[in-house]
Amino acid sequence: MVELTGVPYTAIMAAAVLPALLYFLAVWVGINAYNRRFDLKGVPEEDRPKRRDVIVTSLFFLVPFSVLLWAMFGAGFTPEYAAALSVLAGAILLLFNAEMTFKPGQIRDRALAALLNAARQVSMIAAIILCASIIIGVLSITGLGVKITSLIIQGSGGLLWPSLLLTALACLVLGMEVPTTAAYVICVSVAGPALTKLGLEPLQAHLFVFWFALLSTITPPVCGAVFIAAGMIGESWLKVALTAMSLGVGLYLIPLGMVANPAILTLADDPLGALLALLRMGVGLTLVSAGLIGARGVLGTVGLCALGLLVTFSGLWI
Repeated sequence: MVELTGVPYTAIMAAAVLPALLYFLAVWVGINAYNRRFDLKGVPEEDRPKRRDVIVTSLFFLVPFSVLLWAMFGAGFTPEYAAALSVLAGAILLLFNAEMTFKPGQIRDRALAALLNAARQVSMIAAIILCASIIIGVLSITGLGVKITSLIIQGSGGLLWPSLLLTALACLVLGMEVPTTAAYVICVSVAGPALTKLGLEPLQAHLFVFWFALLSTITPPVCGAVFIAAGMIGESWLKVALTAMSLGVGLYLIPLGMVANPAILTLADDPLGALLALLRMGVGLTLVSAGLIGARGVLGTVGLCALGLLVTFSGLWI
């Protein structure tokens, strides 16, 4: 996204953090509603990990992440250099364990496992980027990307909101069971120009496409994560998909909410406006999530969801 939009890495982080918090808020409200509706029980005390193990494990994850944030925001290093420092911090942690003892054999095995895992992940990411680049090149050379952009604009009659819905549909189709990075790159190369032509800021358009590129993870007919979960619990995949879509309702509404409330992306420039937009959308998503999962009866569900949608998209008329 940095390469395609020219927006600094830290600015993208600042723009993306509040919508991410809204998504987790909607999921939390949904899970809490399930808990109240079906009286779900917590994990028994004897099956929970020890507090010391949780604290030590968390600290091991916290060190590289803290180094990354300090290097980017405190020291002002580039993201690449900050990532290198974070990797170095993680490598140093290989010398320690939860018991704070020095075991050369354990260090050797952990270092070897870390190198193999890193190589696998880097290879996978490189393959994804390479394949996505080929697809983008084909779309550019054949002119298909321009044709799809024109089709979206013409099909919507040059209106923004119909274009957003057509773009969301295109992202769902193009992103079917493709890893997130590849799905975003493919979708934005096709749909991004159409949205910017209709007046969206480049970052706004890219974040919109990025969010909707994730739809296929829980949305039929592909929804690979749903099929895996259904197989693990022995439940109907369609029932699991409907539950996942209810819990993940923010995935469908937040991208549209970012267009209706563009101030949500201006945390770095206008914190007050961003927080007000966060409050509006948070209240709206809470009502929608509670209505879908926790409301009793059709009227209660429809009423809460309708009110939640009005609040979520209130930025259109404020």
